[in-house]
Amino acid sequence: MPPYRPTPAELAKAAGREVPDLVAPGLDVLFCGINPGLWSAAVGHHFARPGNRFWKVLQGAGFTSELLAPEEEGRLLDAGLGVTNLVARSTATAAELDRAELRAGALALAATVERFGPKIVAFLGMTAYRHAFEQPRATLGEQRERIAKARMWLLPNPSGLQARYQLPELIELFGALREAAGHEAPRRPGQPRSRGGRAGRGAG
Repeated sequence: MPPYRPTPAELAKAAGREVPDLVAPGLDVLFCGINPGLWSAAVGHHFARPGNRFWKVLQGAGFTSELLAPEEEGRLLDAGLGVTNLVARSTATAAELDRAELRAGALALAATVERFGPKIVAFLGMTAYRHAFEQPRATLGEQRERIAKARMWLLPNPSGLQARYQLPELIELFGALREAAGHEAPRRPGQPRSRGGRAGRGAG
């Protein structure tokens, strides 16, 4: 059965809704998006809009052993991974968020990290990160700053609208994070070991 596609009216009604955090104690990596889009809010799953490359990148980089659908997001917890957002409310675009809201989100994120203690927080979106944490010169990769004792990693937004970064480059960048986290995707019996983190590897 194909995934559910919300109608334009349902998308409009989804504005301001939240998508529940996917988090548990002691995760290897907690991925932090900017805020949910209307599609994700309408269906209740993270990175759900068709064209978002998050799930393909996770597989290609070796975080997951197979391509997951947004409605299978709960399986990330078994792999030691989680998802949250800097700002909880959904909008049509992240441009609708102002700097004060982003900075307030940084404080809320710190509280979540303090509570659940992930090893690394991977923030997806450079411009929003720079505003939220008042680091105007932040670049991709591991940051010098920590958040509630967790290492902080900055990655591009995997949205399909972010054309600057193509899938192979995203896979390489996410693969560097996976290696730093020492993360190994759970494998089914007989499945070969992942070799994620290489730009030339397909995402399926």
